[in-house]
Amino acid sequence: QVRLVESGGGSVQAGGSLRLSCAASTINFNKMSWFRQAPGKQREWVAGIYIATEDTYYADSVKGRFTISADDRRRTLNLQMDTLKPDDTAMYYCAAAPGSRSWDLKGMLEVHDYKYWGQGTQVTVSS
Repeated sequence: QVRLVESGGGSVQAGGSLRLSCAASTINFNKMSWFRQAPGKQREWVAGIYIATEDTYYADSVKGRFTISADDRRRTLNLQMDTLKPDDTAMYYCAAAPGSRSWDLKGMLEVHDYKYWGQGTQVTVSS
């Protein structure tokens, strides 16, 4: 059974940093991403990586502040979040897929393109 387990969430003040991790029970993914969902809002894509090429992509709202990475064994997905803002407050979810419709930014964005999801970890940024 495939499992994704997130950790590393918490509460910080604006300008602070957090590092999220997602432990995967298997390495048979071709792409992995972080999504987030704030109360009353739709789940939105934050950042993603194609495992084979290690190509990374970011939403404009986090570009330059967040860094996504996968470890050498590709069983852990990380998200380093710096210069956090109150608007970053949300539940953050790890997502993974065995394939992709396309191998570019467009292939990263849609919730329905991911087969596996973690349970989420809460990030709260206070002003």
